[in-house]
Amino acid sequence: QVQLVESGGGLVQPGGSLRLSCAASGYTFEYYEMYWYRQAPGKERELVATISDDSRVIDYADFAKGRFTISRANDKSTLYLQMNTLKPEDTALYYCQRFGGDKWGQGTQVTVSS
Repeated sequence: QVQLVESGGGLVQPGGSLRLSCAASGYTFEYYEMYWYRQAPGKERELVATISDDSRVIDYADFAKGRFTISRANDKSTLYLQMNTLKPEDTALYYCQRFGGDKWGQGTQVTVSS
């Protein structure tokens, strides 16, 4: 059974940093492209970043470029999102997902506020 468990969220002041993690299990992690998404209250879920199975191809939403870094450790079946220079508008529930996935985890809440 595929499981994706996000962690690392929290309350941080504007300009601060957080590192999110996504522990994957139930499938061969290293074979799949992975994504980070987020959903703010009252808004639709949006794509934050993408990373290929071998980490060679990485892409970011415009709002994430220069501030967020997606990475993965295939030996640990774990996906990461390093978020720097956080802004109040980054407040959202953050989720990870694999290519072709249709089940979502609980997500991890990121709140940026002074």
